[in-house]
Amino acid sequence: MSGFVHNEKPIRLHEGEGVHLYDADGTEYLDCGASYACAPLGHSHPDVTGAITNQAERLTFVQASYPVDARDRARTALEAAALDGLENVWLCNSGTEANEAALKFARSATGNPKIVATMQGFHGRTMGALATTWESEYRDPYEPLIGDVEFVPYGDGDALAEAVDDETAAVILEPLQGEGGINSPPEGYLAAAREHTEAAGAALILDEVQTGMGRTGELWACERAGVTPDILTTAKGLANGLPAGTALCADWIAEGYGSHNATFSGGPVVSAAIDATVSTVVEESVPANAAAVGGYLAGELDAELGDRVRDVRGEGLMIGIEVKRGANRVLRDLALDHGILALPAGRSVVRLLPPLILGESHADRVVDALADVLGGRST
Repeated sequence: MSGFVHNEKPIRLHEGEGVHLYDADGTEYLDCGASYACAPLGHSHPDVTGAITNQAERLTFVQASYPVDARDRARTALEAAALDGLENVWLCNSGTEANEAALKFARSATGNPKIVATMQGFHGRTMGALATTWESEYRDPYEPLIGDVEFVPYGDGDALAEAVDDETAAVILEPLQGEGGINSPPEGYLAAAREHTEAAGAALILDEVQTGMGRTGELWACERAGVTPDILTTAKGLANGLPAGTALCADWIAEGYGSHNATFSGGPVVSAAIDATVSTVVEESVPANAAAVGGYLAGELDAELGDRVRDVRGEGLMIGIEVKRGANRVLRDLALDHGILALPAGRSVVRLLPPLILGESHADRVVDALADVLGGRST
């Protein structure tokens, strides 16, 4: 069999329900990352599945120039969920596409060329978003990328202030870094980014592709800092597994953007899934569960693992465990010996991104498994 895009895992998944996935033989796995944070409501959620099925029976697709009810409902749900001042909705198909659009919108609205991004940041793999992604192994094979991008240390307010000047179109950063290792900024950093961009007339882009839709215990991670950006991008949890993304924009961005569009922007079936997902996340207080269970899980991990790991960090149900040996070996043992699927974040961090409906009993299973993999439970 030939292959090209994906490095396949040794587990062939067949179906899913709630927080669990199953292979063709019926073996059960607890999903703590197999879906890259794309299933906040768990697998095969009846509200989302019903919305998708009902829409597919009526109209599968029509391009975005034609109004359709499903798209209108998705936009209404997003407008209601958006931070005040970010009610302009542009729909797309992925996080990288949302960030690509955000960079274009910022350049066209400001007329400036420069983008400031952060070290350890990850914003996608298209040519524009990739230019703002820190890790060289992602960028180097595709150079030259778009120019005039400056990287500064994540969390360093002084370096950010020095980098933002009158040629800056935007600062793009994650309010909590995911791929970079589950890194939280120091208190006041997002507020400083807001201050510096406003003073320079630049846009602040907050990449909530992974943190959005309640992942960190708030609907949007930036709420905890009390900061509203000019553009907020999100994607992974937006349609509970269907390919969807959005850029939520301030008026001055929406009024100043150049020509930009996408054929599949806001397709009816995906829009139905967005509407069902966003509405359910908000109405059922899913972020509050992420905060409660995430806090419980992080506390139990810290207490149980102790000095067998370097650190346990994160917010809500976006947790990183920095281990003392390769993360991939830990992930292999978790999957094959304990039926728990998780992710790496760099070479030494095990990343947990379970559905936000996770319960404390599931959290206990994760703690027990990690304790075993990392050398047995403490006494």
